[in-house]
Amino acid sequence: MGKRKILITGGLGYVGGRVAKYLASESDLALQITSRSTKLEKPNWLADGEILHWEIFDDNNAICEGIDTVVHFAAVNEIISAQDPTTAMKVNGIGTLRLLQLAQAAGVRRFIYFSTAHVYGAPLIGDISEQTVPRPIHPYAITHKVAEDFVLAARDQGKIEGVVLRLSNGFGAPISSDVNRWSLLINDLCLQAVTTGKLVLRSNGLQLRDFITLQDVGRCVKHFINLPKILCDDGLFNLGGDCVLSIYKITQLVALRCSIILDFNPPIERIDSKPGDQIFKLDYSIAKLKLTGFSLESRIEDEIDATLLLCNNAFRKKSSY
Repeated sequence: MGKRKILITGGLGYVGGRVAKYLASESDLALQITSRSTKLEKPNWLADGEILHWEIFDDNNAICEGIDTVVHFAAVNEIISAQDPTTAMKVNGIGTLRLLQLAQAAGVRRFIYFSTAHVYGAPLIGDISEQTVPRPIHPYAITHKVAEDFVLAARDQGKIEGVVLRLSNGFGAPISSDVNRWSLLINDLCLQAVTTGKLVLRSNGLQLRDFITLQDVGRCVKHFINLPKILCDDGLFNLGGDCVLSIYKITQLVALRCSIILDFNPPIERIDSKPGDQIFKLDYSIAKLKLTGFSLESRIEDEIDATLLLCNNAFRKKSSY
């Protein structure tokens, strides 16, 4: 039996890149990774696979030929989505539909779509499960919800094994310092630490977020590639880390890891809390995911350490903090 061929769109991006790197270590998989970049160089971790320049509206209708599973990450990010909702709808919504149709026509077995926890609304507060009614307000979340509906409709109609994963705050070192996702909270904190010697928050840091390591995200994708169809239930799963921390607590953890890994302790600056400031509860439930047999294994400290080291090697100038 030959290797199963996995198509990963956006497989050199932030989350997609880490998932692709994780799956590349699996001996029974051959990866076909797409990227919008025209400067493509096969990474040294991709022993069995290929990198293709491909955008979601390219004329290459054979992109899914011979593919067992599509893992779809390629999307307009939250910054561009806010600036240009029309393009976000075209790429994230209609583009996903087009790829889904190509996958169906090519006889692809399973289509795994990466959505976002923000389809539930913003800010994320309270008890959130797959039974929570989505109320997206940001164009990034709205367009991902549209894409979700196409994937799950195809699944319900028996056209393909559609799976939607609503990712919370996936974090960790990107595959390269060139992956421009340094605006994300933990990445931004690690970059601040090594370039400025301090950690500055633009809030009081009381907001709660659910964090999951990108290592566990990669493990989850492998899990769903191999999961029997009957265990995929209705195809919709929250993907979080069972790790709810305040922004201030995660900042303190970054400072601690910095002192351990890089031997200096960056001070933290934040806006003072005011009387009446509320801390809202957050429980991003992954109970349904756990019922499929998946369990979290990776340590949050390891991902922070790897991110700090990447930033230190790529961005830190000689200084004496």
